[in-house]
Amino acid sequence: MSKAVVHFNAEGSQARADTAVADDAPLQEKIIAALRNIYDPELPVNIYDLGLIYELDISGRDVAVVMTLTSPNCPVAGSMPAQVECAIRTLDEVDNVHVELAWDPPWDSEKLSDEVKLDLGLL
Repeated sequence: MSKAVVHFNAEGSQARADTAVADDAPLQEKIIAALRNIYDPELPVNIYDLGLIYELDISGRDVAVVMTLTSPNCPVAGSMPAQVECAIRTLDEVDNVHVELAWDPPWDSEKLSDEVKLDLGLL
């Protein structure tokens, strides 16, 4: 059984890419592409490039995600984890998905890539 654990931080979320991936792409790339199709409701940025994904653990056909939100008072706090789970579950190579919401460390704008900061006028 193969296992991959990927941790993301401000530096790890630097690259932005097209959300289309080849059918034979590694599962990790397919999951990231699926996450890049989910946008924060208040910012015009997808949750992956926003730095909301803290950890992605792939073990065979099981996927675990540790993520956060921009704020504990985020209006999608109840629905965003389910949206992430559904997006990943659509992949043929995935059987089980577990999404955990974490508040430590809290999200801040330093988790944005420089490209996103530029797009948002923060640079």
